[in-house]
Amino acid sequence: MRIMGLDVGDKTIGVAVSDLLGWTAQGLETIRRTNLKNDINRLKEIIKKMEVKKIVVGLPKNMNGTIGSQGEKVLIFVDKLKNKLDIEVILWDERLTTVAAEKMLISADVSRKKRKKVIDKLAAVYILQGYLDRQKS
Repeated sequence: MRIMGLDVGDKTIGVAVSDLLGWTAQGLETIRRTNLKNDINRLKEIIKKMEVKKIVVGLPKNMNGTIGSQGEKVLIFVDKLKNKLDIEVILWDERLTTVAAEKMLISADVSRKKRKKVIDKLAAVYILQGYLDRQKS
């Protein structure tokens, strides 16, 4: 069963998918957000093509565990996603995933311009891999 991981932001959505066995997450693409309809249509295309059976969406929380403004935006997006898709959607605590992705790219000496293009996709990989690892244990 293939699972999709999403890092939902205001301007982009990072997308990752698992292998068929659900062991590893691979970055797939970064969707440039235009409007909700187009965003969801692109996700539908990926879900169909990759035969995705479940979606894990990163929920940004504050360090004290509360939900801030960005987390509220993600919750609204997830509600709309659930209304448009007949697929299980799971929220996953994504505290510090973007920070971890940024540090990894910096340590790999990726330029700032190139980091900006892949950071959301890599954050989606961290979100999905965290979920996959938790399911194994």
